[in-house]
Amino acid sequence: MSINTVINIAVLILIVWFLYTRLKPVKGVKNLKAEDFRNEMMNNNKRIVVDVREPGEYKRGFIKGAVNIPLSQLQRRLAEIPKDKTVLLYCQSGMRSKNAAKVLSRSGYSKIAHLQGGVSAWGDKLTHK
Repeated sequence: MSINTVINIAVLILIVWFLYTRLKPVKGVKNLKAEDFRNEMMNNNKRIVVDVREPGEYKRGFIKGAVNIPLSQLQRRLAEIPKDKTVLLYCQSGMRSKNAAKVLSRSGYSKIAHLQGGVSAWGDKLTHK
């Protein structure tokens, strides 16, 4: 086997591993479609909705009732999120909210869900400041 073949195989393995770690489901986190996310918001009075996008994105439009705690600030603002409530997370596409779910899960939160596809999949009107 040539050195080029070994390098190509190694690169392919790294790419597959990278994609797997980014796309695999977060253990203990519910992945909700927009309709299920809406239902959870309406039917669960012990919940908090957290928009993990940056402030500029939030100001352009957010889901009514959501608080803005950007993923970049989440670790230092955990005290703002009660552990006894269901945490409903969303972002623009679903990737940052999934990462936020990992942070919360590692920090002892047990009732976590995120909006698959983010506000891009929301389909309803957004609130503007």
